[in-house]
Amino acid sequence: MTTTSTSTAAYWDPHWAQGRRYRQLDDTETRLMDQRLGPGRGRPALDIGCGDGTLTRHLHNQLGYRTTGIDCSPSALALAAAQDSPESPGPLWRRFDVGADDLTALPEPAYAVITCRLVYRWIDDKPAFVNRVRRLLVPGGTFWVVAEITGRRENNDPLQSLGISPAEAEILTAGWSVVRTHDLDVLRCYALRP
Repeated sequence: MTTTSTSTAAYWDPHWAQGRRYRQLDDTETRLMDQRLGPGRGRPALDIGCGDGTLTRHLHNQLGYRTTGIDCSPSALALAAAQDSPESPGPLWRRFDVGADDLTALPEPAYAVITCRLVYRWIDDKPAFVNRVRRLLVPGGTFWVVAEITGRRENNDPLQSLGISPAEAEILTAGWSVVRTHDLDVLRCYALRP
């Protein structure tokens, strides 16, 4: 029997290709993120697991970061790139598996902001992932993570156990000098700084 890692293209690409879409950014989450990240002023940002590119495009167009969106799914990246306008330069889109690929293949050696929205739960080796992000973040940068927290849905909800556990949250937040959180319904937003 073969198992498929949930952090690989073999798992995610068919979902995107078949039209599956995930929770969209809302105004409350966007305002909170904007307050925590601040204006980009052309500094580099990396959106891990960019999907259809909504967050990547917001960082680039509204906040002014020089943004790269990465995803392991070619279908997600095609969807993101299809929304670009030839009149104005948009974000860079790269097929990249942050858990396995060589970090030096990314367009920047380090990033002022790294975002990871609704992705952390699906990372197989969470300690290795967090360590890789730390290596990519500039001193004083921000790692912005949005994750669902286990147990916040109704008991009869089939997605009730979808979120991250307290132990997985501890792996995410350990070792940062600044940890700020904000709860939004079933989600928790984390602003982490070295």
